[in-house]
Amino acid sequence: ESTEEKHRNKLFILDFDGDIKASACDQLREEISAVLPHVAEGDEILLRLESPGGMVHGYGLAASQLQRITDAGAQLTVAVDKVAASGGYMMACVAQRIIAAPFAILGSIGVLAQLPNFHRLLKKHDIAGEYKRTLTLFGENTDKGREKFIEDLEKTHTLFKAFVSENRPSLDIEQVATGEVWYGREAVAMGLVDAVQTSDAFVQAQLEE
Repeated sequence: ESTEEKHRNKLFILDFDGDIKASACDQLREEISAVLPHVAEGDEILLRLESPGGMVHGYGLAASQLQRITDAGAQLTVAVDKVAASGGYMMACVAQRIIAAPFAILGSIGVLAQLPNFHRLLKKHDIAGEYKRTLTLFGENTDKGREKFIEDLEKTHTLFKAFVSENRPSLDIEQVATGEVWYGREAVAMGLVDAVQTSDAFVQAQLEE
């Protein structure tokens, strides 16, 4: 084995396919734990990320797992070929570099809550009772409950914006934290992404090195 082969840089490739609960977080945690001890200077980790977002606590934990990589001083690139929105973008922004396919969807830095309410149906059948949750599926939703619910959403949105700003300080957070989404080329112009490139093209370019 030649000296050149011994010191050839390595590219570690991880995948995250996100659902609403960020269920893939457990696998991601284990893979990062397995890979980090073997990452040497000059090596790089590529995360191929696909997620439309979901629960804040699940994606917050997934983003924290990625921070283990950057905290260790390793180079992390996130590639988005289809979508990294909401919690998906929360994960992506941890990376030192984000690349996206031309028509990949990014952004949705906002908080959306849709809550069905069955109180009227239950009341019609004499099933409804007194509930004291802020907003509930089965209780009667009051104006006071709605105000508290909106306050909680705004608090979450503020935390979301702060996290993105901290990890990607060059981004004009007020311009992009509107809940809107952008396609790859637009996302570069907005500062959400660093380059338009598919994950396959990125890997191929790295192989040449």
